[in-house]
Parts: sequence; C-alpha cells; structure tokens
Amino acid sequence: MKTRRKVGLLGALVALAGAMVVATPPETALAHGGMTYPATRTYACYVDGLEGGQGGDVNPQNPACAAAVAAGGKNALWNWFGNLISDAGGRHQEIIPDGNLCGPGTTFAGFRLGRSDWPTTQLQSGANITFRYNAWAPHPGTWSQYVTKDGWNPNQPLRWSDLEAVPFDEVTNPPINGSGPHGAEYTWNGRLPANKSGRHIIYSIWQRSDSAEAFYNCSDVQFGPGSGQPPEEPQPPEEPVVVECSVQYAKQSEWNNGFVAEVSLTNTGAQSVSGWSLGWTYAAGQQVTNAWNASVTQSGTQVTARSSQGAGSIPPGGSVTFGFQGTHNGNNPVPAAFTVNDSVCT
Repeated sequence: MKTRRKVGLLGALVALAGAMVVATPPETALAHGGMTYPATRTYACYVDGLEGGQGGDVNPQNPACAAAVAAGGKNALWNWFGNLISDAGGRHQEIIPDGNLCGPGTTFAGFRLGRSDWPTTQLQSGANITFRYNAWAPHPGTWSQYVTKDGWNPNQPLRWSDLEAVPFDEVTNPPINGSGPHGAEYTWNGRLPANKSGRHIIYSIWQRSDSAEAFYNCSDVQFGPGSGQPPEEPQPPEEPVVVECSVQYAKQSEWNNGFVAEVSLTNTGAQSVSGWSLGWTYAAGQQVTNAWNASVTQSGTQVTARSSQGAGSIPPGGSVTFGFQGTHNGNNPVPAAFTVNDSVCT
C-alpha cells in the first residue's frame, strides 16, 4: 500500500550541497545535541558559516570561527552537535585538562582558543530565560550550567578554576517540547546568575544517565544590567518559503505481529530543504524497533525521522529514502498524515 502527501514547508534554510543519505547500522544509537540558546561556539560558528558560504559550503566570517576552522578544519562545524567524550561517566575534571574544556576532543580543538571575539548571545543578568538544546538523538540525563567567575581572562583557554564552583542551573530529563531550525529541542526555564556583567562563558555539561557519554558546550555571552524577568525578546520575522514536497510510505513486508516499511521524502520545490524532520503518528499501537539510512525515534504514538548525517539537505528534485522495522498488534494502517519541519501535510 502506498500513500502520497503534498506539503507546504515554512522556514526552508539556506541550500546545502547534495542529499546526504548514508546507511547507518540500526544498532548505532549515539546521542547528539548542542545548546542553541544561548548559542554554543560550534553552533554559532556553524550558523555564521552557512551565512558566509556558497554552493552548500560553510565559510565562517567571524574571526574566531575562522581561526577555529584554520586550526582544525570544517568537520567540527558539520558536527556542531557532537562535542563529546564517549566514556566520561561524570569524571569531567579528571579527564579534561585545563584549556580543553570547550573542545575536549581533537576534532573540536580549534574551539578551545582563548579569544574575545567569539560570537556572543546578549543576555540580561538575573533574568529568567528558556534554555534551548538541540535533541538530535534524544537520551535521558542531567544538564548542568556553570558560569565564569568575575575577572576571568577571555583571552586564555578556559580552565576549571575559571568557573564558579556550583552550577547556577541544573535540570534532569527536560522535555522535548520545542523546535528550532535544525530539529526538535529540549527546552527548560532557568534563571541566569545575578550581578554579572560583560563577557562570560556559560559552560554546559550534559551527562547521559543511560550511558557514560557526556557533551560539553561553551556559550559565549554578554551580560547587560538588570535582574528578574526581562521583557519578551523580539524575534525577527522569518520570510516564509513555500516548498512543495511529497511523502511516500510503503509497507515492504508484513507478518502477524511485525512489518518492514520504506519512506521516501521528495523535494519538489525550487529551494533546498535543510535540517529536514519528518513526523507521523501511529494510531494502532505500532512501534518502530530499528531503522536504517535515517535516525528514527518514537515517543508514545509520535514518530520522528531525521537525517543520519549532520543537518541533512534535500536539493530541488532530490529525495531521501529510509527504512525501518516495527511491530504491531494485528492492525497496521498507514499513517493518516505526515509533517515535515512542523508543517502538516495536506
């Protein structure tokens, strides 16, 4: 059985080169994610690189971002959400030496540089804000946010002694209830430290509770005066870009309590679709057990598929195809509707 849906997509991002569909073994289930607000260095430089790039490349214009690329190449930008140590197990200060906090691994070594010209997020001291953290591959865990001490030197690589001893914000298993330009996001409310001014780093550690893997994010911020809840920050309006797409869902095989399905997403519009996220709802209790050529997650009845390679891109006329295996209870209807980047298929 096959169904097709036409969808208008809002917010298609700048073009990236080529459809990035590479087979990933179903058993690979690494978490990935990064702070998008306030923006971590890798994410801020990735966005800067998109704005300065041509032909799908990234070419950061910010001097610190350009220096990071010169030191370690562009792989860290394409994998901005992968600044991690796989076997940290809470031993952060034990295994990360001073100077390496912002880039523990060699891939991200360029982001350790002590400079005062990294892209910054403007914040208000003591304000309540909504932290946003990309949920590229969701997993449970605890996020701890530290801030640099007054008088620290931004022109030196970050040291453990530069940070306040106690995190000003900490959250365990925050909900995935937001959506950013590169997919679903964890979001939670937190209060920024009071009596801070000028340039600082918010240092975030995400320690997974189902694995020893941990993620490290340096968000460069500029604190202004004041405390308490600031007025709602105005967001620049986005110009809607309508892109025609089609979704094809086909059951390849089916047995008494299981099935294999293949899904194809085609960009029939005139602009590339970047950071695609395809969602649907199962109405009869179906469960996805493993997938290939995409990262597929399920929460309750809601299923979300994303590119298994970086931000992912579908050029005009291009398609991405992935497959998965699932279980059912004897009734296995095709999903009634699909969403792509939060736009409903009609």
